[in-house]
Amino acid sequence: MFAHLRTIALAAFLIIQLAPFAQAEVSFHVSSQAASTGDGTEAKPYPTLTAVRDRIRADRKAGRIPAQETVVVHIAAGDYRLDATFELNPEDGGTADAPVIYRAATQGTVRLQGGLTLEPNRFAPVEDTSVRERLQEAARDRVVVCDLNDLVSKPFPEFKTSYRGSPAGPWLYVDHQPMTLARWPNIDAESDSWATFSKAVDTGLPNPKSEDPAKQKLHPGAFIFDNPRPAGWNLQDGVWLLGYWTHDWSDEVIRIADYDTNSKVISLAAPHNYGINGGTWGAAERRFFALNTLDELDAPGEWYLDRPQKRLYLYPEAALEDTSIVLATLEQPLMRIRGAKHIRIEGITFEYAHSDGVSLENTEHIELAGCVVANLASSGIRVNGSNNTVRSCDVYNIGRGGISVNGGDRKSLTPAKNLIVNNHIHHYGNFQRTYAPGIGVHGCGQTIKNNLIHDAPHNAVLYGGNEHLFEANEVHSVVLETGDAGAFYTGRDWTSQGNLLKRNYIHDLGSGNPDHVNTMGIYLDDCDSGDTLQGNIFFRAGRAIMIGGGRNNPILGNLVIDCPIGLHIDSRGMTWKQWNNPSDPSWMLEAKARAFDYQSPPWSTRYPQLANIMDDSPREPLHNPIRDNVFVNCTKQVTSFDGNVKKLIDKFEISDNIVVNTHGKPGMPTAGDVKGFQTIAGTENEPLTCEIREVDGRDQLLMELNLSGQTGTTQWNVDTLNQIGLYQDQFRKELP
Repeated sequence: MFAHLRTIALAAFLIIQLAPFAQAEVSFHVSSQAASTGDGTEAKPYPTLTAVRDRIRADRKAGRIPAQETVVVHIAAGDYRLDATFELNPEDGGTADAPVIYRAATQGTVRLQGGLTLEPNRFAPVEDTSVRERLQEAARDRVVVCDLNDLVSKPFPEFKTSYRGSPAGPWLYVDHQPMTLARWPNIDAESDSWATFSKAVDTGLPNPKSEDPAKQKLHPGAFIFDNPRPAGWNLQDGVWLLGYWTHDWSDEVIRIADYDTNSKVISLAAPHNYGINGGTWGAAERRFFALNTLDELDAPGEWYLDRPQKRLYLYPEAALEDTSIVLATLEQPLMRIRGAKHIRIEGITFEYAHSDGVSLENTEHIELAGCVVANLASSGIRVNGSNNTVRSCDVYNIGRGGISVNGGDRKSLTPAKNLIVNNHIHHYGNFQRTYAPGIGVHGCGQTIKNNLIHDAPHNAVLYGGNEHLFEANEVHSVVLETGDAGAFYTGRDWTSQGNLLKRNYIHDLGSGNPDHVNTMGIYLDDCDSGDTLQGNIFFRAGRAIMIGGGRNNPILGNLVIDCPIGLHIDSRGMTWKQWNNPSDPSWMLEAKARAFDYQSPPWSTRYPQLANIMDDSPREPLHNPIRDNVFVNCTKQVTSFDGNVKKLIDKFEISDNIVVNTHGKPGMPTAGDVKGFQTIAGTENEPLTCEIREVDGRDQLLMELNLSGQTGTTQWNVDTLNQIGLYQDQFRKELP
């Protein structure tokens, strides 16, 4: 008994003695209004994050901050202008029990910005006659100018002859929105925001038969544009065209070299890799718009920078009084964390840079929570490492991709365990229009959950690698100006195995044409293999599911509503000459697998069908089980299978799929004689209920079908969509 009491007493003593160490915390304070003589106390805060970081380093080195103590940096509301990246390195990290925390005193009130704030009174009417003559008459008294010579000492970089992605900086933002570099046609043009052409006089593609050696290789192309507009452009100062020159999934900006007013031929100054109208699966008409010319500064929200003279011209959308005007000039990430562990960044806004927002490089256990990352020319957040988390952040107005995540080891199939959760990512791909996704995923073992992604020209999620989980994400209003593209996209890789796309809600894709079938919900392109599509909901999503010749892609328990085509499977591996062809390295599927020693553990045990692929008709799209899916009111085709797939259909495992015609409308497609499908239909008087409606501003699934025996559909109910997408937490107090 006494021993027992002694044990209790000792335990109590240890709890009392150790508690202060477990809860110990060292605090520092930062304020943008503080004097340079601050000491980091609440009464005398430091003026910059760099100062407090250096103080923490010094105190640790001197032993004044024990390793077991958490360090919290309290950052007061204000704008913190950065002339260089704020960097945290290995010595700036903490431990699992004692992290280092950089925390906004109030979420959303602390801004790290990499730009010049321009006071509205710096802008004046344009008086230079030579400039006024270049402006449209209606714009001459509306455009204002700001002289930057006293603010910017170095010359501004010039635009490259051609580029893909971010243009030369800087960029202008007014009231936290990016302005539009002067362009034609205007974004809000009544007819269309694109100019079009259909005839190239020189595609620019190599012509081995040409007598001109320059044309025997890739060279600048030229096309007929029968419109008088280019005659008014000052080509000497430079005019650039952003175009989808051949394919609707490849954009590039190219300077005009010459315009012939007689022949109406525009000659470009640089080649495009796929040529100019060089042959495409898309529309015969190609499209472009002109940009970066003072001659087209004619609409509210447009701007132009005379780089040699350092004069910024703006057509304001409204009076500039009490307006926030920022010229983003920093060409480095706002924050970079390298090799550090156990740091939390909470409630901070990263805004205005002609680069990335936040870059995590080879980090572990770094968390960004409740942050805003916005108004950037490149990517929002880059993550490379393991056990990092991006939680409840808002990422928007981004020149390229929103969030990219990489890490883990593919060869050993070691997961990175990075988590991207509850983030709102929208209005990205502003400069690089294609393959700049809301979330880009690579490596091994990333988790992407409960994110909302919308408003972008191309992909929402672009991924490769292994063992990723994509669950409960909501995606809408993407693939807005591209074709042969998917909201979720991966392609041309047998080794991209073990990925699970589960319970995602993909809806309202493309430019608004409900019959468009060149937009896909989930697109496994060019023989990509090894992904599981389970329990996803597609609504007005074009060609909902597209399997482009791949294998081992289970399609289980998905719900497709009001899409022109429900499920597409083709056999391009059997018919395309580039399949496994050494002359096209991107198609060397077996070589990609050999790089991972795919016929030996751990790959051979984790992916046994891949290990045996070369002995199992590798060109055929086999082992794609199709079970427990429901297709509602598909208007063109329920299943789009090419001839080879139909011949192989007996090799497919297909069962318990349902085709629903809610109102019994005549002529609605069925699955025909494809096995494993049954059709049920309502009538006009007694329709079947399976639809998605907006209720109190939120989409709601209304489903009253007798699906007894359909094991994959039991998950669907009135609360299904409420569990997908964003949710409220400590950092996300309200939903958009």
